[in-house]
Amino acid sequence: MSDQGRPAADLTDEELEAQGTQAHATRNWVFLHGTAEQFARHTSRMLELEREYVRRHPHRTWQGTGGASTDPRDEAAALRVALRGIIEQLDALAAEPAHNPAQPGGTSDPVQAVLIEVAAAPGGRLHKLEVHQAARRAGLDRAALAALYTTRPPLLAAEQHDRVITEAGRARLTTTP
Repeated sequence: MSDQGRPAADLTDEELEAQGTQAHATRNWVFLHGTAEQFARHTSRMLELEREYVRRHPHRTWQGTGGASTDPRDEAAALRVALRGIIEQLDALAAEPAHNPAQPGGTSDPVQAVLIEVAAAPGGRLHKLEVHQAARRAGLDRAALAALYTTRPPLLAAEQHDRVITEAGRARLTTTP
């Protein structure tokens, strides 16, 4: 048994369908919030489940006789394009960032690093997912990040999908070395 569960070929039809449905339902979360390792593992498992489903039920998908070309050259070309896309995604995940904006000035304080990144953004605001990534880069865990919104006075405020540095957050930047 792998770390991803039983091999797809060993699953019953019901288990295969349930796991495939779950994989697709969680894809967006893994894409937005997961680590590179979680994304790679999820991608691998989802593709394994899909391949097994197509093997068992080829006429239920476009890959079966319902619309895909029967010319093996067309299928090979489509697979090459898909593989290139996957390689591009993996290259992007593996690439080192040109710089680490969460650690401006070399600060070792993760709260300071996150506040600096938000303050440096246009209007002192970042999308909530960008703030989560800044916190991840800075080594600030979820509880500590949440505390930036709940401390009195709060250092960050939520405005719809954006997170905005408050006056107290700006003040902390000037008082922390």
